[in-house]
Amino acid sequence: MTKKFNQYLGKAGHLAVMSEFLMLGWNVAIPEVDVGDDIFVVQDEQGTLRKVQVKTSAATQRKSGLSGQFSVSAKNLRNISNILVHYVFILRYNNKWLEPVIIRQDFLLDLYQNNHIGSNNGNKIVFYFSYGHGEIKCSGRNLNKFVRDFTDFPFTNH
Repeated sequence: MTKKFNQYLGKAGHLAVMSEFLMLGWNVAIPEVDVGDDIFVVQDEQGTLRKVQVKTSAATQRKSGLSGQFSVSAKNLRNISNILVHYVFILRYNNKWLEPVIIRQDFLLDLYQNNHIGSNNGNKIVFYFSYGHGEIKCSGRNLNKFVRDFTDFPFTNH
């Protein structure tokens, strides 16, 4: 894939994820300066703010399913602040979006440090997801509990 295609794919992933939050009744905004947060998600009535980092990949067909590779800034993942980042991993295959995998920053950091998912690649951590047989795995660990895990984004009826 070309760099230009990856830019289009990344923006399309952002917009697809933003539409999911909007359908849950949350407001969304793209920060003017990207310092690690792709989307701000706000529950207007309560003033609840969530930060979201979207990681998008084009799927690769494998013998037993699909795969996608995602890179995360090691510095940003380790930078735990009072508002945790929610990482949304979304894969595009055959002109469709697959179900997003949503992992809160502290959980993802724990999975990386203590369960050894992902691999260090300089200042990036690379997560290789495999999709097949009804499971999504990374480094052999099942991530199904994170599929469409909008727990921290409860539906708001307007």
